[in-house]
Formats: sequence, structure tokens, C-alpha cells
Amino acid sequence: MPLNRRKFLEKSAVTGAGVALAGAVSAPGAQAAEAKRGAKRYAFTVLGTTDLHGNVFNWDYFTDKEFDDKDHNDVGLAKVSTLVNRVRAEKGRRNTLLIDAGDTIQGTQLSYYYAKVDPITAEGGPVHPMAQAMNAMGYDAAALGNHEFNYGIPVLRKFEQQCDFPLLGANALDAKTLRPAFAPYSMHRLRTPHGRDVKVAVLGLTNPGIAIWDKANVQGKMTFPGLEEQAAKWVPKLRSMGADVVIVSAHSGSSGTSSYGDQLPYIENAAALVAEQVPGIDAILVGHAHTEIPEYFVTNKKTGKQVVLSEPLKWGQRLTLFDFELVFEKGCWKVEKVGAKVLNSNTVEEDSKITKLLSDEHEKVVAYVNQVIGTNAAEMTSAEAPYKDVPIIDLINHIQADTVKQALAGTEHAALPVLSQAACFSRSARIPAGQVTIRDVAGLYVFENTLEARLMTGAQMKAYLEFSANYFVQTAPGAAVDPAKLTNANGTPDYNYDVVSGLSYEIDIAKPAGSRVTNVRFEGQPLADDAKFVFAVNNYRANGGGNFPHVAAAQVLWSNSEEIRNTMIAWVKAKGSIDPAAFAGVDWKLTRNGTPVF
Repeated sequence: MPLNRRKFLEKSAVTGAGVALAGAVSAPGAQAAEAKRGAKRYAFTVLGTTDLHGNVFNWDYFTDKEFDDKDHNDVGLAKVSTLVNRVRAEKGRRNTLLIDAGDTIQGTQLSYYYAKVDPITAEGGPVHPMAQAMNAMGYDAAALGNHEFNYGIPVLRKFEQQCDFPLLGANALDAKTLRPAFAPYSMHRLRTPHGRDVKVAVLGLTNPGIAIWDKANVQGKMTFPGLEEQAAKWVPKLRSMGADVVIVSAHSGSSGTSSYGDQLPYIENAAALVAEQVPGIDAILVGHAHTEIPEYFVTNKKTGKQVVLSEPLKWGQRLTLFDFELVFEKGCWKVEKVGAKVLNSNTVEEDSKITKLLSDEHEKVVAYVNQVIGTNAAEMTSAEAPYKDVPIIDLINHIQADTVKQALAGTEHAALPVLSQAACFSRSARIPAGQVTIRDVAGLYVFENTLEARLMTGAQMKAYLEFSANYFVQTAPGAAVDPAKLTNANGTPDYNYDVVSGLSYEIDIAKPAGSRVTNVRFEGQPLADDAKFVFAVNNYRANGGGNFPHVAAAQVLWSNSEEIRNTMIAWVKAKGSIDPAAFAGVDWKLTRNGTPVF
């Protein structure tokens, strides 16, 4: 009896074989006419998305209205679907492939709801909205992103079962057998007007940082070697199997840098290195970095061949198009030319087929996030959080410290003072005065981080604060201060600038990075290097995310599997009210030669 798709996928995961998907195509008349004039030629287009992060609708569940930003971008697969339909109509449906580069099932309350509130893993549970939308759009393959592992492997495996296309991860290996735990590649046949099909291989690569960022979910189960190493292993195999074109879908940026420093021997953002080091690749769909790269050529060092890279902007804001032109020479197809560009999803309307398909799920989630869970005495916003101590970030630290104190009550460490770290995850977070809903609190903590308690010394905390202060651009005394240009030095994202509660300190932005933190005090006294503290910290940071010093090696006193976001929602529910006057204070400030900046 022939294997059905699911059994074939399961078999491929065990054997390390790829998934073969065939697509019969008819030839456009223009190509047939060109063939009569001389050499046999064929053109096709690969469409690519990445970092969709649970966005189907052009909707912001945290603000409860249509998504908008300063550039008036739109988001969601419903918009992307309209773009895809237009390209397919122009090129011929069967002369296109649609692929993704990962980070699909985490990021919005829509994706959270179907992982945690009404989970897809429940017996007879729902089909994940991202699977429904991507199946309806006819995706051909998707690489695994690091955020695919946030909810644990069972949720990911269930999502994989629900998809009509393979999830690819050549460097996601079973920890025991070191064989691919997912299909490494997929192979696609495109029929040409000239007799011989074009075989297109898509190799999927995910991010080695999963081993750090989702350690609790993957340790002892999966291992994630480097992209360059695994591409060098698989690309020759794909060529030997007759692939005329090799495309890599890589959940890895192009910068060659790593947010985790040297904690792993593998580069986090390795896409350009793969293009440079591994012969035989024609194009790379880049993901993970949340940047827009319409077209970027990298020269392979061994062959001198140009490899085209493209990264469409996150959340479905852009769609990448790789346009391939092939010529038939000496009995085989050769890539004669390939270019890339991106289309903007704010130029089209949502595809009603997709919005109708998921309208029930959307309405359920809107109702869920608008549940009232308490009241708030005074409005709090995060607009100034990157450069001022504001109450809304104090709230995160207050709840985290309170939670850790309760967890350690009665233990040998109960008497130690508790410090806490938090970052500004969203500059648009707002908790209004009056009624507070789930979305108000959830919008303050947009990641699925969990909470840990680590043992730290005064000296280690000073080093931690100093590292965090790298976030600020050095600004001379007397120079004008523009808040818009003061932060994110050297590309440091907002989520990698931590403020610490329980200490008071100053950051002198006139000084060079590495010597900025001054006047660090605990309970009014200079902080002693040998003082001991319990540090309430999220698991991303505790496991090395951002490469902050000392914390990853610090003793674990307690850890929790509950997301911090849910802990905050439960805290507000239990208290019934929030009063910033009870916890807010100015514990840190920016200075220049001792003079406050603000």
C-alpha cells in the first residue's frame, strides 16, 4: 500500500530523507515562442515569506485595532495571499513555488490562544490558524524558526502534522541518533515545454541559538549544529540527486554576528557565510533578523559564483520574489540569471478567502484578550521606557520580584534581597487608567519568556548593568540630546537593554561604553562587591540570550514553566487593582558628568 503523506513525513524524519513533492506545470505561450527562436529556456518564480509570527489578519491584538506603524506597513497572511495570487496569475500557477523561512507559530495572541488557551494538542483540538492559512495558500515548504520551539516539541509536532507542506530543518538533529529530526529538504518538479522537468531543491536550516533560547524544551532531545556545516553536507547530496536549482530557506540573518557571543561555536546570523562558503547554492531566503533585504549578492569563495539573498520584512509586511531564468545546455538545466525583489503588502487588500476561513478564530481571540481582569489607578505607557525609568517597566519588575519572593519563602535563600530585570519589549505598550484587560497586560510582555531566580553578587550585578549600558550612543556633555538617536547603539535591540529594580544607579552617556555605570547603591549604601542577591530574570536572558555577563553561569535557585505574561495576568486578577504609587520610583537615570539628562 502506498504511504500517505503523514506516514511518508514520519518515515523521512527517521531516515533523514527529504520530502519529494511533484508539481505538473503547463508552459506559458511566451516561453514556447522563445524556445522556437533558439536555446531552450524556462522561467519560474519562488515566493518567500519569513517571521510571520502568528499574523494572519492585518490586526493588532494588543491595541485591538488594525495594525499600523510609522511607515504604514500592513501585516498578515491575508494580505500576502493577495500578492501571491497576483504573482501566480502573472507567471502561471505552476511556474511558482511558495516557501517560508520560519518563526510561524509564536508572536500574536492568535497563535498564543491556539497553543495555550484552546491548544491544538488537545484531543479533538482545533487546527492551528497558521496551518489553515498556509495550507489554503498552497505553501510548498517552510523552514523551522527558533520560535517554533517556544511552546515545546509536542505543539510543534502537532503543527507539523496539520500542515500540508513539510517543515524543514537539516540542522535540527535528534540528540541521540544525530539524524535529522525533521525533513532536511523538499524536492519539487516543475514541468517545462521542453520535455525535461526542472528539479528544484529547498534545503531548510534553522537557528543554532535554539539550544540556548529554548534549552528547557530541547535539551537532551535535539541538537542544532551550524548552518554552514550542514549546508556543506546536504547541498552536494541534493545536486547528486539531480537538483537543477538549490534554494536554501534559512532562519538565520546575514550579518555574521551572534547575540550569544561565544557561548555556542555556531554563528547565529550565518546566511551570508553559507552563500560564501558552500558551493552549489543558487538563492537563499533569509529570516530571523527582522530586516528588509530586497536583493543582496554574495560571491562564493570557491566558485566565484554570485548567490542571491533576500529577506522580506517580518509579519507578512513584504513578500520576496526570486525570479529564475534557466537555459537547457548539454542535457541539463542551468541557471542563467536569478534576481530578487520584495513586494509590499500594504499595496493590496486582504484575501477574503483567508479572512473568511479564520473569522471565527479571530473573533474568539478578540473576545479573549478583551476580558477585564482589574483596574488601574493611573495610565502607564512605555513610550519613554528606553531612556527613562517609567512605572510600566517597574510593574514588570515588581510582579517578578514578588513572584520569586513567594517561591523562595521557607528556603535557605528566603532572606536574600531580590533584584529583577526587565526590558522594553514594545514602545507602544499602554495600560490605561480604569479597567484593565488581558490585552493591556499581555501587550507589555510580548514574548513567551518564563521566570527564573539566579544567585548573583554585587560585583556581577555591576558588570551586568555596565553591559546593558552599551545600548546608549555616547553623547558629549553639552551636546543636544535627541531621544530618537540616543538608543540602540551598534544595533542593540530594545529587548537587550535591561533595567534592574532593587538597586539605584546612574548611566553616564558621556563616557565610553564599558565605563558608564556609576553610583550603584543598595538601600542607600554603595553596592558591595561581595553582597549576595536573588536575581529574578527571564529564561532567555538566563540561558545566555543577549550575551549578558555572569547570569548564564549563575546558580539556579528556582525556575518556572509559566510564562511571565501569564504570571502578570494572574497577579492583576488576584490583586484586582494596580496602583503605580505602590511600586513605581526613579531608581536609574541617564547623566552626563553627574548632571541628569532628563
